[in-house]
Amino acid sequence: MPQTSNLILIGLIFLLAVTLLLKAVRIVPEYRRLVVFRLGRVIGASGPGLVLLIPFVDRAVRVDLRERFFDVIPQTTITADNAQLSIDFLVYSRIVDPLPSVINVEDYEGASRGIAITTLRAVVGNMLLDDVLAKREEINHALRGKLDEVTNRWGIKVTAVEIREITPPREIQEAMTRQMSAERTRRAVVTEAEGTKAAAITVAEGSKQAAILTAEGDRQAAILRAEGFALALTKIYEAAQNVDAKTMSLQYLEALKQIGASPSTKFVIPMELTRLLSGISGFAGKTFGDGGQGA
Repeated sequence: MPQTSNLILIGLIFLLAVTLLLKAVRIVPEYRRLVVFRLGRVIGASGPGLVLLIPFVDRAVRVDLRERFFDVIPQTTITADNAQLSIDFLVYSRIVDPLPSVINVEDYEGASRGIAITTLRAVVGNMLLDDVLAKREEINHALRGKLDEVTNRWGIKVTAVEIREITPPREIQEAMTRQMSAERTRRAVVTEAEGTKAAAITVAEGSKQAAILTAEGDRQAAILRAEGFALALTKIYEAAQNVDAKTMSLQYLEALKQIGASPSTKFVIPMELTRLLSGISGFAGKTFGDGGQGA
């Protein structure tokens, strides 16, 4: 019996030692810190690495420094022009100072969610419906800035706010659909008109170029005809310079021969022909006279 009692005592002592060791020694990873309270008074944040605590005297609260997010369920908000919208969004944050996140707030995630909801309603309440639908990035930036101002005293940094969905009422959705359809129709009409205008301009330019080419061709043809006519007149003039009086007389005699063959009984003889005949007779007399003398 004494031996059994000794074994039980040794076992209890070993168990107590293991328990004390587990309470006294903590291994803290890089992304985590321990806020240590000694007899209820905070003595600081410890970690990462090996941390030694006094059993039953020190109490450690674990704080995760990794970035986390929480989802804000759809919230009904009213814009400046009295339009109701349902908006849900995500908030991303991380703890930058472990002490105030434990000492200054009990549930920092729940507190951040409440601040995010009230801030959303305040921001959207100062904006018109069209601005809310078109300026999501501005709303995200405004929410992040206002949330960061509040959570800064808790040692929490709000890194991003992202609106996930904005749902307007059914009647506003129908009006937006009609407006979008009308805008697309307007753009189609404008595009068609611009295409027709461009086509008309192209046709007009083509007609203009064709008319210019036609006029240029006519001008070149007229120039060539004029040059040909001038060349012909020049040739005729040169040929006429080489025609002497004898040649012209022979031409007139040929004409008289044709007149004599005509059945008409009356003839009109120009004065130039009589002068030419007198010249021919003088020329003939001179010729034959010279020939008689020579004979």
